[in-house]
Amino acid sequence: MDNQMFCYQCQETAGGKGCTKFGVCGKDPEIANLQDILIYVTKGLSCVTTRLRQEDKVISREINHLITQNLFATVTNTNFDRETIADRIMETIDAKEALLPKVRNPEDLPEAVFWEVEDGLDVNTKGLGVLATQEEDVRSLRELITYGLKGLSAYMKHANALGQEDEKIDAFIQKALSMTLDDGISEGDLMKLVLETGRVGVLGMALLDTANNKRYGTPSITSVDLGVGKNPGILVSGHDLRDLEMLLEQTEGTGVDIYTHSEMLPAHYYPKFKKYPHLAGNYGNAWWEQRAEFEKFHGPILMTTNCVVPPGEKYKDRLWTTGTAGVAGCRHIFGEYGETKDFSGIIKQAKKCAPPEEIETGRIIGGFAHSQIMALSELIVNSIKNGDIRKFVVMAGCDGRMKSRKYYTEFAENLPDDVVILTAGCAKYRYIKQNLSDIGSIPRVLDAGQCNDSYSLAVIMLELKKIFDLKDINELPIVFNIAWYEQKAVIVLLALLSLGIKNIHLGPTLPAFLSPGVTRILAHTFGISGIGTVDSDLKLFFGDKDNGKS
Repeated sequence: MDNQMFCYQCQETAGGKGCTKFGVCGKDPEIANLQDILIYVTKGLSCVTTRLRQEDKVISREINHLITQNLFATVTNTNFDRETIADRIMETIDAKEALLPKVRNPEDLPEAVFWEVEDGLDVNTKGLGVLATQEEDVRSLRELITYGLKGLSAYMKHANALGQEDEKIDAFIQKALSMTLDDGISEGDLMKLVLETGRVGVLGMALLDTANNKRYGTPSITSVDLGVGKNPGILVSGHDLRDLEMLLEQTEGTGVDIYTHSEMLPAHYYPKFKKYPHLAGNYGNAWWEQRAEFEKFHGPILMTTNCVVPPGEKYKDRLWTTGTAGVAGCRHIFGEYGETKDFSGIIKQAKKCAPPEEIETGRIIGGFAHSQIMALSELIVNSIKNGDIRKFVVMAGCDGRMKSRKYYTEFAENLPDDVVILTAGCAKYRYIKQNLSDIGSIPRVLDAGQCNDSYSLAVIMLELKKIFDLKDINELPIVFNIAWYEQKAVIVLLALLSLGIKNIHLGPTLPAFLSPGVTRILAHTFGISGIGTVDSDLKLFFGDKDNGKS
């Protein structure tokens, strides 16, 4: 294939096959090819670190962080800044060159280890990117592993920012990356590595859950305001709670209010954030609506991670990035793990801006992480036993632009009245603002938090399995109808598979990176399938009883 680029890692990839001329996400061929180089040299560095560990040599925390941040920087809608990606490539090559002499016998290491920049980074990446693997099923499995590792690295980045480390997880990420370059590994062994990636993904999610709860307290049921105040504001988007914490500390007493956007909504559920009266509320909806909503906010916007849409000119001068996020022409706030970032520039700009324009009113109820659900376990179990709750449906994951995603709104609105939604991630914006009533004192939408909090859903299922004394987790009255968009959803999927969960429905389309052969394996082994129509899926999940609303 003679393409300007090739990328099919997200759900909205062109034609459901792959972006070849320009990314639907907004990245151009130059950015796409630079990201291919970054992944390639990161795999090369990982081959070196893996060999060194086999030789009982220690890999530094800084190298581990470099690798996870490189992977995170290539997650969809994270970094559109050529200069930043180019700098990461050179930093990675330098790190590899410093470590390579420590390897006893490097001659049998893969070509990626010895790749060098000769005439700049404007190179033909045909032999470096996705299509470098010729055999379709092998390519599919390698990319499934790589995308899962990207998602896992996002969890690790957030945990690392809060001082939590796990050398075993870092070692696995690097070993798995190196294995995607090994032509001697069979398809069967690659499938085993897919499931191992999911198993380690659970450990990464648990690490982040521990980090968040240790620093910010246990999430609790919380009502979050959707309106606006009269003060100027800063809107914080992305996922990084540590960035939000530092900004709140530095805006105390300044007259500037802080609002969360999209996946930052669950910050309101943590006790530590509740002590800041100028954390005013949540503004807007899921990430893909940000262009229209950011224009109306009037104040500056801080993007802490992925979910960046290349900005329109009306607010580009108000968009700031930090961490792994980056947009060419927008200001970036630097700071390493453990350092206090300087947010004085964005605060100064905010003071000169008008207050945000009100786009909605009302409140959102959330905070149903695993600890809160377990506190309600007796009530929930009794509701199941007496028939008030027939089933739970897990509708976690990502939202996106495609019109077909209205399926999730219609599915939620037409659920039987005795079915409760368990959710995490921005997919909830398709239905959380609808009036879906309660079952007794239990809301019919239980929001566990960010996509980063999907671990809560796994814990809830495992605890319910114990409570009901079931041999198989699939015996629980829980069905899965999950929306996906990017690579963090991939690691969540692999984590669920590693726990033995079957019959997951994934939509609005199945991933383009799943070859027909790999799709057949997943369907046969785990019962993975796509979505149908709202009516057909309601009947499939809940039978003919009411076929929808009671």
